[in-house]
Amino acid sequence: MTYNEIYSQSIDSPEQFWDEQAKELNWYKHPTTILSKDENDYPLWFKDGELNICYLAIDKHIKDGFGDQIAMIFDSPVTQNVKRYTYNEVKTEVAKLAGGLLSLGLKAGHTAIIYMPMIPQAAFAMLACARIGVTHSVVFGGFAPHELAIRIDDCKPKVIITASSGIEVDRVIAYKPMVDEAIELAEHKPKKVVVFNRKLGARVPFKKYDVDYDALVYGSEEADCVVLNATHPLYVLYTSGTTGKPKGIVRDTGGYATSLKFSMQKIYGVKEGEIFWAASDVGWVVGHSFIVYGPLLNRNTTIIFEGKPIKTPDASTFWRVIAEHKVNVMFTAPTAIRAIKKEDPNGEFIKQYDLSSLRTQFLAGERCDVATLEWYQKHIPIPAIDHWWQTESGWPMIANMMGVEYLPIKPGSAGKAVSGYDIRIFDEKGNQLGPNEEGYVVIKLPLPPGTLLDLWQDNERFRAGYLNKFPGYYFSGDGGFIDDDNYIFITGRVDDVINVAGHRLSTAEMEEIVASHHSVAECAVIGINDELKGQIPLGLVVTKSGEEIEHFQLEHEVVQLVREKIGAVASLRNVIIVQRLPKTRSGKILRKLLRSIVDGEKFQIPSTIDDEAIIDEVKEQFQKYKKGSFK
Repeated sequence: MTYNEIYSQSIDSPEQFWDEQAKELNWYKHPTTILSKDENDYPLWFKDGELNICYLAIDKHIKDGFGDQIAMIFDSPVTQNVKRYTYNEVKTEVAKLAGGLLSLGLKAGHTAIIYMPMIPQAAFAMLACARIGVTHSVVFGGFAPHELAIRIDDCKPKVIITASSGIEVDRVIAYKPMVDEAIELAEHKPKKVVVFNRKLGARVPFKKYDVDYDALVYGSEEADCVVLNATHPLYVLYTSGTTGKPKGIVRDTGGYATSLKFSMQKIYGVKEGEIFWAASDVGWVVGHSFIVYGPLLNRNTTIIFEGKPIKTPDASTFWRVIAEHKVNVMFTAPTAIRAIKKEDPNGEFIKQYDLSSLRTQFLAGERCDVATLEWYQKHIPIPAIDHWWQTESGWPMIANMMGVEYLPIKPGSAGKAVSGYDIRIFDEKGNQLGPNEEGYVVIKLPLPPGTLLDLWQDNERFRAGYLNKFPGYYFSGDGGFIDDDNYIFITGRVDDVINVAGHRLSTAEMEEIVASHHSVAECAVIGINDELKGQIPLGLVVTKSGEEIEHFQLEHEVVQLVREKIGAVASLRNVIIVQRLPKTRSGKILRKLLRSIVDGEKFQIPSTIDDEAIIDEVKEQFQKYKKGSFK
């Protein structure tokens, strides 16, 4: 079947198409109602189906005789440790942890937060929750206590599962004190905190609510998989929103399992039993879909990598992992390839390793620039596939579907629409645009299975953010265009969310924190283009009248404030002081104009601006910043 055939079938006969894909799974009860509507009139998939995703990811393969196959490889260059787990061993770890969670009073319908580094126990915790119907919410370990507290108050976990520490290149980061601080900040108080002690020297303060992970697992009986409805919320994953308050994306179980099985085989072109590596983190959607659930559903060996593309120990790390573990298909962010390219521009490290096992390289998380794509293909002559998707979708929306038909690559394009996604380009008024006309990227409802079900206990915000702007369509928040050959080009966010090294971050949230500094009268945080990370935040600050503070001091204090409240992931490093910010006569800060100024793009001064002289000052101050005059 060609790409055009499989795509047309998914759009013309969606119920028949996804019913066939669902048959790839071993359901307890195969759904008879394929597509329906929920109480809010939103499309719902497989509402009467019953399954358990943990069973499909582990137990089924053991039952089929593959218990001795390697399920996970933990590769940690920061601890110089490599450990392999068979499917039998993963089942024992997961089932006993699930039994331990049951003994702590958790049951189907409850929630748990997982705040862990990239270690196997993070995956075990996710799968253990799925096994007993506990909805998990994984919080990226790079987030500060304030951010963790926000998520605790929103999803109200009965239990938090954490580790004693993570490692950032060569620095041990104590997790437990941050969890304790977050609990102190939060209004909701979890009953228990399960702590996996890595014994790496980090401080692990003991609290009455603490439970030792190893003791809990050792002393527990293995728990069986519970039967769950297909619409049961598997997890809540928070992503940045324009208001500053993170949005809890709710993912179902049946639709998600169906879409991931389809993704592994039809998009990534991975066969059962092969080695798949997504070099990401379980705290992001990539980690959920393509480190844990997707590969294991497809009976692949998945790699859990605790390291960086450089400095652990150098720019050869990725190639060493591929060669040592015979990786067949890999997925990483363009930022990682740019970092390697910067350290090893001539690809000398690549020549030291046998990469013959590697068939395809997928890139996503941010737009892949042409230079990075060309550098990769020059040094590793295999298909390097850019593709596009979101936390909200849970799996790729635009790609080159390698398991169906390899299509010519167009640098700058993420490929063509994936099966199930009817992607259009609209103007501001909701009119569909023609080829090569840039506008809003929207998708006709129903979205395919596996995409977001709702926002956690906030349907009104879900509708306002995604559905109301263009009725009958999902609004992606991105701009782009479709060319004459139906290749789709994503040009970037149209809201105040920026993409830093593949991580979506809210500039509104950063602004709130910057504005809380005692010397700041008003501020704007914008994303500016960055050669390595794609985008980085830049703060523009107006100080209070009569305040005398050195630029260096203000910048240092503001940067520390953001780091303390959000975490190092925010990447705010620089602040510019200006006399005024460009605004409309009604007082709205012109952030789009600011972005155009600092990125050197052409712009028109809007008629609504109150004083054009402000623009000249912003340009002058930014030029000083670029030249390093502030350093």
